[in-house]
Amino acid sequence: MLLSNSLFQVARLTFEGPDGKEIVRDVIEHRGAAVILPLLDDGRIILIRNMRRTVGKVLWELPAGTLDPGETPEACAAREVEEETGYRAGTIKPLTAFYASPGILDERMYGFIATDLTPSGQNLDADEEIEVFPIPQWQARDMLKDGHIEDGKTIALLLYWMHMYTP
Repeated sequence: MLLSNSLFQVARLTFEGPDGKEIVRDVIEHRGAAVILPLLDDGRIILIRNMRRTVGKVLWELPAGTLDPGETPEACAAREVEEETGYRAGTIKPLTAFYASPGILDERMYGFIATDLTPSGQNLDADEEIEVFPIPQWQARDMLKDGHIEDGKTIALLLYWMHMYTP
């Protein structure tokens, strides 16, 4: 183990390449995360504007967060949607799962749709700066098309849901 903290570990992976030579890679081990598409009864999607210090700007995103130790992806989804949007989900259903960036990271992202939403109030972490925006589905499509949504997990889940579940 090269580095270990509360969110991830960096490990050295050694394996044999196709030519038989030894290859050494440093990889990030992550316990996984949930990303949630909150859908209001009137069909609007809840997006958030989230300050991301790592890229130095505010991004349009779906709510998401890292699984706590021992937490199921479903429990994480329910917790994160309420913490970040201020809406409690009456129903959480799995949509898909995918690897965030498998060339360097083993993080598995679990995608959910949250419905039957009722206002409950945000409960943000100390380092979170999040604004909540319920938007019509057509606007989310336009934001994707125009490049206004730059967050990979948000692009992936929105496009998956739009392709698989909307006309």
